[in-house]
Amino acid sequence: MRTTVTLDPDVIAALQRVARERGMSFKAVLNDAVRRGLSGEPTRRNYHTPSRDLGLRAGVDIDRALALAAGDEDAEILRKLALRK
Repeated sequence: MRTTVTLDPDVIAALQRVARERGMSFKAVLNDAVRRGLSGEPTRRNYHTPSRDLGLRAGVDIDRALALAAGDEDAEILRKLALRK
């Protein structure tokens, strides 16, 4: 069915951008957006977790980090208990 709608310039630009990114037609992107909006389903946004260098020294085994932390925690608890005696 054909119909005429008036879209705001920012909406047109966003639809055109998505159409280019996905390699889809403007019409297909518009229909998908309207369907998602009418369905009431929340839209998923891709989230990218940036990675960063931890600056670890050579020889540090990151896989054992939790075991090392647990050992330090245990030692601290024993130290505090010894102070109470």
